[in-house]
Amino acid sequence: MQNVHMRSTDSKRVRGESLEGYLSMTPRGAGFVSRVGGDVFIPPDAIGGGMHGDKVKVDIMARGPRGPEGEVVAILDRGTKRVAGVLRRRGKSAWLEPDDTRVRGPIVLSSALDKTAEGNSGNDGDAAVVTITQYPMVQGENPEGKLDAVLGTPGELSVEVQKVLVSEQIDEVHGDGATHEAEHFGETVPKDMLVGRIDLTHVPLPTIDPEDARDHDDAVWVERTDDGGYRVWIAIADVSSYVRPDTKLDGEARARGCSVYLPDRAVPMLPRALSSNLCSLLPDEIRLCLCAEVELDAKGDVRRDVLHRAFMRSAAKLTYGGVARALGLTDKGKEEPRAVEMVDGLRVAYELSRILRAKRLKRGALDLELPEAKIILDEESRHPINVEKRAMDPGVARAYQLIEELMLLGNEVVARWLTSRKQPTVFRVHGVPDEQKLERFLTLCAELGFKTDLEAVRDPRELSKLLKSMVGHPKAAVLHGLLLRSLKQATYDVTNIGHFGLASKAYVHFTSPIRRYPDLLVHRGVHAVLEAESHGKHVHLSEDEMTSLAEAALLSSKNERRAMEVEREVADLYRAFVMRDRIGQRFSGIVGGLAGSGVYVTLDAPFVDVLVRYEDLGGDRYELDDTGLRAVGQRSGDAVQLGDTMLVDIADVSLVRRTVYGKRVGGDEHTRSRKAPKPQRGKKPTFRSNKGRKIRKRR
Repeated sequence: MQNVHMRSTDSKRVRGESLEGYLSMTPRGAGFVSRVGGDVFIPPDAIGGGMHGDKVKVDIMARGPRGPEGEVVAILDRGTKRVAGVLRRRGKSAWLEPDDTRVRGPIVLSSALDKTAEGNSGNDGDAAVVTITQYPMVQGENPEGKLDAVLGTPGELSVEVQKVLVSEQIDEVHGDGATHEAEHFGETVPKDMLVGRIDLTHVPLPTIDPEDARDHDDAVWVERTDDGGYRVWIAIADVSSYVRPDTKLDGEARARGCSVYLPDRAVPMLPRALSSNLCSLLPDEIRLCLCAEVELDAKGDVRRDVLHRAFMRSAAKLTYGGVARALGLTDKGKEEPRAVEMVDGLRVAYELSRILRAKRLKRGALDLELPEAKIILDEESRHPINVEKRAMDPGVARAYQLIEELMLLGNEVVARWLTSRKQPTVFRVHGVPDEQKLERFLTLCAELGFKTDLEAVRDPRELSKLLKSMVGHPKAAVLHGLLLRSLKQATYDVTNIGHFGLASKAYVHFTSPIRRYPDLLVHRGVHAVLEAESHGKHVHLSEDEMTSLAEAALLSSKNERRAMEVEREVADLYRAFVMRDRIGQRFSGIVGGLAGSGVYVTLDAPFVDVLVRYEDLGGDRYELDDTGLRAVGQRSGDAVQLGDTMLVDIADVSLVRRTVYGKRVGGDEHTRSRKAPKPQRGKKPTFRSNKGRKIRKRR
């Protein structure tokens, strides 16, 4: 499907620049198309017939204050097929009001008498799902659709969860074709698939995962060498030997992109026959794997690496808690006999992980510590009853780091191995931070006594030092959160620009092919090189193959963002459900964010965010100041700033909006403990670089 709509504009075209990507709309009608190096802004009058999620071709028209601006000139593929919202019926007319404000609406039903396959026509106000039958072709045109499902009453937990999944095109059931292909492989690995592979059954290779893990796609073992160095085996389930190109399995895995994790269940990328059995490195079972065997010296520097097509038999299924206890890092939790038996090898692995971690942080890898939410479910109803801040035992956290460091090592080794052979692949890339957002972060740092400058923190090593200096500060979590929002989102691309957050020159995702499609693509590249080298040849990808690889990387980035949005929205929905019984109660929290509608206050227990709209801050008119770090009362001068402690009463809860609303206690008193700083007339805030020259802050 293709739709060409040229924008009528006086903007000067930037000749010859165009790109393809996925359109992300904003509630106000503008859009963005992502690319390596930054997003392209699409003004509302340049969207044409585009809708949220569409794959589009964009021409760069101008360079404005937001960076490059473009217009949609062609729609290559429609991204939104089904839409959830509220059904409306008025006389002979019917339409759907989309819940997702990024989706163009209303969606007009082609027939007011339209019914679902079950014969349900629904009532005005019902939550419903519509399949789009006719897309807009030009600016201002609305889509048309057919009633697909009537979900029930808006505001019910199950209905709202289903709406989120439908809105983001998440199907919990795998297609019959993919399921049949997965089950066709059987329960055990056929002997003919072992031919030509290295036998690693003599290496213990335990898996180490959380207690509730369902799939186990990585196993490790570390031994000390005679000269005091280390030999590491990082074995990863060889999913690519089952999920072959141009199969139903591959098509569905590519479309899903990754597994999605909800508070009460997971939606796996692959059918259970593979994800929970044949591709899972279960103990005492023969499994296919790709293994990175790495030799390091006593300082943790890589001396030699080799990749194997192999088969293995994991000696044990260990947990982080059991490993931490066996290593003496904690005295809590259950003792695991197999971890105790393997403790000598685990000690060597732990020792190496500490060396690798120290080296990684020294070179500038960012170590952001942000609290995670743990949603507590009722065992019978499976409804959320509380939200806690996930508190991990320090010893268990170090066991997590043991695996994390070895996985990072494996990903970097494979990235270097592929690039040294000039093998095209899908890299995990992370660009340098956005300077304007970074300036906001540095402004707050300066106000809290952390002195640095913009030029210095362009170097990840300096930024890493700054984070280290914040350890133990009462507002460290707020600062880390603001820095995270300053960083660009990591993506997948066939062009390697490095990974800023890890301070890595080349990085791929290799270690989780059961749950991430890019890992599967990397595995295929490794197989291709090993096969070619066994015959003394090199791998050459055609132009069409390179295009397909680039498209898969782009789609994987889109699917990753989709999964993150689903996980966040469902978590917010569960948090709102928990707070329904707490309306009228009073809590203390920390101002963790400011938006156009109000300030977000993060409570400690329950661990939820509460939106305090500006009109609920007190009897004054509050507005965001130029820095975006505080809201200021226009009459009183009262400043509400990131990191402030605020007492709030829970005023309302909306499951549909997935939002908890609060009112500031004492807001009418116009507290004047801190006034907003007064800018000097005629001057804009500046940062001084370490070379003495001034860097003017961009608005």
